[in-house]
Amino acid sequence: MSQSSRGAALAALVLGACAIGFVPNLVRLADSGPAAAGFWRMLLSLPLLLPMMLRDGRGLGSRPSTASLLAGLFFAGDLAFWHYGIRYTSVANATVLANLSPVVVTAVAWFAFKERPGRVFLTGLALALAGAWTMAAGAGGGRPGALLGDLLSLTTAVWYALYFVFMRQARQGEGASRAMFWSSLASAPVLLAVAVALGEPLLPASTGGWLTVIGLALAHVAGQGAIAWALGRLPASTASVVVLAQPVVAAVVAFFLFREALAPLQMLGGAVTLAGVVLAQRAPAALSRPQRAQ
Repeated sequence: MSQSSRGAALAALVLGACAIGFVPNLVRLADSGPAAAGFWRMLLSLPLLLPMMLRDGRGLGSRPSTASLLAGLFFAGDLAFWHYGIRYTSVANATVLANLSPVVVTAVAWFAFKERPGRVFLTGLALALAGAWTMAAGAGGGRPGALLGDLLSLTTAVWYALYFVFMRQARQGEGASRAMFWSSLASAPVLLAVAVALGEPLLPASTGGWLTVIGLALAHVAGQGAIAWALGRLPASTASVVVLAQPVVAAVVAFFLFREALAPLQMLGGAVTLAGVVLAQRAPAALSRPQRAQ
């Protein structure tokens, strides 16, 4: 890949991460249920994605890839857990903890596939976990149920890691808009089922609520669309580091909207967590060969 192509992919990735940084604040403003907000985000994005997808000439007749459908299912899990995490804890906590996904990917490779990481990864993992614990100790800025919100947001990292893996796989055989369309279509019914099962209010209760879910759809198309496009041109490990701009944008917006000022200890914890995640990205180069099972 040429330097100009790589630069364009990195720029798209940064812009996408900044767009997604607005999402947790929009979720907080939505007056539907958390999973229902995710359902509207997926459903309302489809009319925006459809004409973009049809431009590739393949139309609706071609079958979606299994990877794009799996990416959608895992993204539904991501949104359900994350949106509930945002309800209980601070926007900054929810976003930083959800972005532990790069550490999750390497940890799974270690335990499931016996790909033992080197000291760099272990150091990054220790930093990330220590930072996450420090943020959680801040109790989400004093919000009721903040610990539950932190745990839900931490679980989100697993779902997001799986989404990243399968979206990158989908992008090897289809365009970004097509992968986004089918993954969003797969996510919507799952989120609707979760919202119904939990007895959430499904419809936004006000004009502002509708504008909020429309904003979620726009942020989804612009943010995840740019990320999906960049994933076809960059390694997933690189992408997962660059998208760490999300927590920074989310925290700044939350400060102006909700006056969610982080305590110094939480700020330190967030910085340590992000530093640990970035450091862990050097782990793939330090992995030893997979060990045989004893």
